[in-house]
Amino acid sequence: MSTTEVRNPVFARLYARLAPAMEREVAAHRSELLAGLRGRVVELGAGTGLNFSHYPPRVAEVVAVEPEPYLRAKAIDAAGAASVSVTVVDALADALPFGDASFDAAVCSLVLCSVPDQATALAQLHRVLRPGADLRFFEHVRDRSPRKARVQEACDRARIWPLLAGGCHCARDTRAALAAAGFVVERAREVPIGSRWSLTTAHLLGSARAA
Repeated sequence: MSTTEVRNPVFARLYARLAPAMEREVAAHRSELLAGLRGRVVELGAGTGLNFSHYPPRVAEVVAVEPEPYLRAKAIDAAGAASVSVTVVDALADALPFGDASFDAAVCSLVLCSVPDQATALAQLHRVLRPGADLRFFEHVRDRSPRKARVQEACDRARIWPLLAGGCHCARDTRAALAAAGFVVERAREVPIGSRWSLTTAHLLGSARAA
């Protein structure tokens, strides 16, 4: 195993099996997430590569980071069928192996919930983006309902949800984390995904600039 790999073999296989069914609800949001991107793009946590087919033609290159080996293998397969150039790399969010200001845009899609530390991951993204570059995000977030948010926080504290969902945390305030990392949120809207009884119904879709 490489020093950058993050192994979640049970969750990775379950996610890969369930993702196509979930994609019926999510695919349109992926297209909105990526619309208008251009140049060289870094994608954090590519998973099985479900975003790859949605990148617009003005994107010159996608460098997709995925540390989980089973998911990375699936992403490499998906990269071969993409209409834009995609390179899948084994790397960690908190230590991106790229030079400063080396990307024109970044994409975070259902990944900031599961990175070990949001602040470090976002600081790394800010570092590798050129000033003023675009960060697109589509993430599940802490629910607006105080009662549900308390349940989410309790599950995270008890490590129940992270254990079941491959390190995912369901109560993170991602909008606040973006601002703290030096990103200016330019647009964001809440998108409900799945059942209202789910711990991860509330999602945030939008874009921010690297200040």
